Amino acid sequence: MPYYVDTHAHIYVEEFDEDIDEVLARADAADVRIILLPNIDSTTTHRMKSVCNRSIMAYPMMGVHPCSVQPDTYKAELAHVKQELDAGFTSEHGKSYVAAGEIGIDLHWDTSTLTIQTEAFEQQMLWAHEKELPVAVHCRSAYDEVIGSIANMGNNRPKGVLHCFTGNLNQAEQLIELGFKLGIGGVVTYKNSGLDKVVAQLALEHLILETDSPYLPPTPHRGSRNEPSYVPIIAKKIADIKGVDMDQIRSTTMQNAHDLFQYR
Repeated sequence: MPYYVDTHAHIYVEEFDEDIDEVLARADAADVRIILLPNIDSTTTHRMKSVCNRSIMAYPMMGVHPCSVQPDTYKAELAHVKQELDAGFTSEHGKSYVAAGEIGIDLHWDTSTLTIQTEAFEQQMLWAHEKELPVAVHCRSAYDEVIGSIANMGNNRPKGVLHCFTGNLNQAEQLIELGFKLGIGGVVTYKNSGLDKVVAQLALEHLILETDSPYLPPTPHRGSRNEPSYVPIIAKKIADIKGVDMDQIRSTTMQNAHDLFQYR
């Protein structure tokens, strides 16, 4: 039976400390049966693992977020990622790392760290390729840089997803040509985002669903905490854009997510 997959949700952060069990129950009730948890940095690894141990729905990723790539600490953060990927992790429910993530480049807050962000991004992509893992890529104000780094990997390029895709059609086509899926979240429901016009021109085979909880909640929940149970709202918007029924969105994006992340 087809179900929804939330391919990117930070449900281990403190915003969920008080009601994580209720959040997971609401996700299950909404037919969201798998939730992928991208790491942020060494300070969040324990929290992420704890939620994976708590729920059979939760699958971990391992990486360092570009905003955590800082001159004094990024080498230690990379060493942490490498140690985790080499040692591996299996939750109490038998779930292991399904991707290197969340990794990438973010030039919205700080352009001065571009060189070390790029170094960290490409190093983690290389490790992912060596371990036959996909990557979950963060990109903000840096599409040219991210696409350039992915292309530069050549034969060492992993498969992956450009999480929270908000780019234009040309950028989408470049990423698809490089073997990437596009993660579509709540932004597609925002009135003036323009993402709906891009999604209208993309085949469903290239799309997966995500929330990026607790961030970027879909309309009508803007201004509140996002959570995995809102995935069907995103699916409904895509169904409306594409002129297909919800079952097709659910089954196609479910298969796309499984093909990319190979979770068991």
